[in-house]
Amino acid sequence: MAESIFLRVRRVLSASVEDAVAALERASGASLMRETIRQVARAADAVRAEQEAVADSIADARQQQDRIRARIAELNDKAHYAVGKARDDLAGAAVSRQFELEAELARLDQVQAEAAERAVKLDECAAALGQRKAQMERELAAFEAAQAAAEPGNGATRGRDRKLQQQVDRAQETFARVMAASGGSAAGRADPAEAEIDALRRDEEIEARLAGMRTAQAKRTARPKRRTA
Repeated sequence: MAESIFLRVRRVLSASVEDAVAALERASGASLMRETIRQVARAADAVRAEQEAVADSIADARQQQDRIRARIAELNDKAHYAVGKARDDLAGAAVSRQFELEAELARLDQVQAEAAERAVKLDECAAALGQRKAQMERELAAFEAAQAAAEPGNGATRGRDRKLQQQVDRAQETFARVMAASGGSAAGRADPAEAEIDALRRDEEIEARLAGMRTAQAKRTARPKRRTA
């Protein structure tokens, strides 16, 4: 299974903190920091791609719902027609299909809700990555300037070390709060007894809807015709 985008972002940012601090303790610190910045940029690209995929899934779900609503309306007309022809068997089949499509509408509502929630988290990830990248680029520029200007043994590098670690630690704490809600839990399977109860309830609902159609049809039939002059 592909790695979750949220796990990937968490891993990249966690590594960014470690690398950024360690970079200033090594002679090749600048090159390590540049590579860390590139890792953050790649993670940001992955987040943007995921954002586009989520937006596409929401648009697709809405289009499916439009088609389903049109189909439900069509089935409603057919069910009423069948009742008028005393074909309750055909009307019942149409109503049963309506219930299936209405359940699909509800499922697509849930798909959109979950996608919208994921989109919010992705926005937060994108913001955190953008802030981290900008921060590390500033720190890299400042580190290189300080490294070039500082004389050996004057303690400037150690001061930059402490300042960088404090800043990346604060950024990591903020991101940890953002990612705390990224986990999910799987819903349990339906109990067989509950499934049977749901089936019985569905049959009653179909019969109730058919009864309403019969009543409406009877009223139309019993309505006196207007006399013409």
